Amino acid sequence: MASTSHPISKTSVTEKPLLVSISGYALLVVALVLLAFAGISFLQAHEPTILSVTLFVLSLLIFKGMSVIAPNEAVITTFLGTYMGTMKKSGLRWVNPFYSKQKISLRARNLNGQALKVNDKSGNPIEIAAVVVWQVDDTARATFDVDDYSVFVHIQSEAAVRKLASSYAYDHSEDDHADITLRDSTGLINEYLERELNERLARAGVVVIEARISHLAYAPEIAQAMLQRQQAAAMIAARRQIVDGAVGMVEMALLRLEDKGTVTLDTDRKAALVSNLLIVLCGEKSVSPIVNTSA
Repeated sequence: MASTSHPISKTSVTEKPLLVSISGYALLVVALVLLAFAGISFLQAHEPTILSVTLFVLSLLIFKGMSVIAPNEAVITTFLGTYMGTMKKSGLRWVNPFYSKQKISLRARNLNGQALKVNDKSGNPIEIAAVVVWQVDDTARATFDVDDYSVFVHIQSEAAVRKLASSYAYDHSEDDHADITLRDSTGLINEYLERELNERLARAGVVVIEARISHLAYAPEIAQAMLQRQQAAAMIAARRQIVDGAVGMVEMALLRLEDKGTVTLDTDRKAALVSNLLIVLCGEKSVSPIVNTSA
């Protein structure tokens, strides 16, 4: 399948690490100490003082700059609408308290797509669905280049599955000359789907780990007709194999009779013998043939 290029916008924001970020454990202790001194100062003066208010505000600013980052999680920071960087190191981190912070998951996710009704390359309606395993790779693109990256993944996955289904025939019975079909070339089809999804989702900073077709069938309105055609094709193939084997056995029988000189058969007798043997070998029911070799 010819892949379609989906170039990333020139205004795209690329992920970068946040340089101004420190461990928050020591500052947490400092904030608690400041909060305690602010409380003590307030209790001693029995009214808010400049010292108690200052200590209280400083402790609040330290607390506001704290971020708890779990494994496979990131925090995106912005300041007055400007992207400052992404924190990915897990633990308690502290940044400028005036930065806006947004958490984003880096864990792998599953998208179990619904069955879509699409026309394949031959125009037959089929039902197809895919399972996609994906995760956020570039937090900046996932946050700033698309409105909602989860919805973007869902819609683009459906579009990719529809394009894939319309690019190939369901099986070889639909297109005898096709090298790749949806049913008979599962490995290649999955590779093409994964490649198409990665190209479509690159602008959202999402990478596809695995993509597989989970459901493939003819649409209900033509399923019965297609089943009858497949059964007919299977019956024809079986009959062809039976006839090929029977002809070989008849040829072998005639050669052995002639080589051993058991009987001498003219052309008419050979034709009759061949006819009887084919009836015996190709018939569906048991028969009791009478082979007459006398003059």
